[in-house]
Amino acid sequence: MIDYATSYRTHTCNELRIMDVGKSVKLSGFIKTIRDLGGCVFLDLRDHYGVTQLRAEKPEILEKINKINLEATVTVTGTVLKRPEENVNPKIETGDIEIDVETIDVLNNVSLPLPFEVEKSEEVREDLRLEYRFLDLRNEVIHKKMVFRAEVLKLLRDKMNDMGFIEIQTPILTSSSPEGARDFLIPSRLHQGEFYALPQAPQQFKQLLMISGFDKYYQIAPCFRDEDPRADRSPGEFYQLDFEMSFVGQEEVLKVLEEVTKYTFKAKGCLKVLDEDFIRIPYREAMEKYGSDKPDLRNPLVLTDVTECFEGSGFRVFENKTVKCIAIDSSSVTRKFFDDMTTFAKEDLGLAGLAWIRINEDGTIVGPIAKYLSDDMMNKMKEITGAKNGYGLFFVADKYEKACKDAGDIRNELGKRLNIIDTSIYKFCFIVDFPFYELSDEGKIDFGHNPFSMPKGGIDALNNENPLDIIAYQYDMVCNGYELASGAVRNHDTEVMKKAFEIAGYSEEVVANKFGALYNAFKFGAPPHAGAAPGIDRMIMLLLGETNIREVIAFPKNSKARDVLMHAPNFVTEQQLRDVHIKLR
Repeated sequence: MIDYATSYRTHTCNELRIMDVGKSVKLSGFIKTIRDLGGCVFLDLRDHYGVTQLRAEKPEILEKINKINLEATVTVTGTVLKRPEENVNPKIETGDIEIDVETIDVLNNVSLPLPFEVEKSEEVREDLRLEYRFLDLRNEVIHKKMVFRAEVLKLLRDKMNDMGFIEIQTPILTSSSPEGARDFLIPSRLHQGEFYALPQAPQQFKQLLMISGFDKYYQIAPCFRDEDPRADRSPGEFYQLDFEMSFVGQEEVLKVLEEVTKYTFKAKGCLKVLDEDFIRIPYREAMEKYGSDKPDLRNPLVLTDVTECFEGSGFRVFENKTVKCIAIDSSSVTRKFFDDMTTFAKEDLGLAGLAWIRINEDGTIVGPIAKYLSDDMMNKMKEITGAKNGYGLFFVADKYEKACKDAGDIRNELGKRLNIIDTSIYKFCFIVDFPFYELSDEGKIDFGHNPFSMPKGGIDALNNENPLDIIAYQYDMVCNGYELASGAVRNHDTEVMKKAFEIAGYSEEVVANKFGALYNAFKFGAPPHAGAAPGIDRMIMLLLGETNIREVIAFPKNSKARDVLMHAPNFVTEQQLRDVHIKLR
């Protein structure tokens, strides 16, 4: 008879040691393994904390065990025994002892076939794992990732508190505003035809907190954006370490970002953190040299612009285009390497092809475009790229932005295939000086990064410069090819706000309606302020050395943005729709 008034255990499954031999104990957990040796059955009992081996020999206990399935929850009592030397298991904390079972009670047996072997759930297709995530999370490897996540969150909170920041929660139900991504909308029952929105970030609230007189704010903030999923982006919702500071400039925010990041990655990372300051790379330089605003600096390859080398060459494919080049030491690769890279460019990147040449050790050149290159062109190209005999050169030609991006993708792939990326370190940098505006797909001027940022030059720049030339006090923190944080010096001036949105096509009336709280608050002595927000999920992914962000989230959506465990999104009843005044078309 189970007594529900008393505790199910005197110890957890990682506590008992050799000094506990002879103790009478009570343990509870899940049956991990059952090994029947004939007359003696060994069971591994698993709980949140660890594993303890059970030894059962009594006939009445063996009879009960025969009816117990793997992963059943049980409670046992027994005596702690010292294991024979040959049976000691150094892989677990309790490997020196075992429990001689005196009673065993089934708290809940498993009544359905297990969809997979829990200890090997990582080998199962992802959707099945996520459908039975409660079993997948019992896997000790997966379970420890969630414990690790909790430790990182505590470490971040402790560090922010120590640095003088205070934690303040901001609303989840808020108003819809144009902030870059699609909003998730929540219909109101009390206010027919009106909608709340889930916050894409606490952007306006944290600025309002600065205007409210708080000096340093932070929170582990949930953010909601209706974006397509990627391996490094959780669809729908994610968490960030959101922080904001009053009376500071860009440099002070970057110092906080660097200090918090170094502290966290040194304490919890699986790779080495170099004792060097995070370098600052202007956005334009990042695109020129790496073809990306989130460059992986562990890869030593860089892009060079060789457009001038092809001017007047008669090579029509490159005419009136930007030509980007990546030079590699090709002394250890075969012709097939170049052919495989061409196949990658076509099949994976959708390019028409990939031009390349190879400089032989005797200085002669071979490759699909070798016949178009004169000695003068080659000499100029060697000077620009630093190529020598034994080098290979890959070329990408297109409009400037696309040439940079495509060449950046080729650079990344070359780094992997040549095995020249230093996978033992975290390599950080700040990307700064982002363009304030960019052209949308429709050719209209739109915000390039964050509409709440302060443009360099303030109102004068907005009034007098070409919008596409205006630089913003915006910055990203990048680690190993991933954007890890984004932030900005915020606009705190009503006139700057009005003009900035006017250039992007928003009237003052729209600004006052969509951003009414900030629009009004700026008129009441708003202090200069700035902040940033590292992504928690992506940070933990990097700390654990994972490449799939879903591995570090307890209950993630799948690659199609579906929650296959809770069956969301799903359909609701007609009455539920009526309650919120919605009719489906």
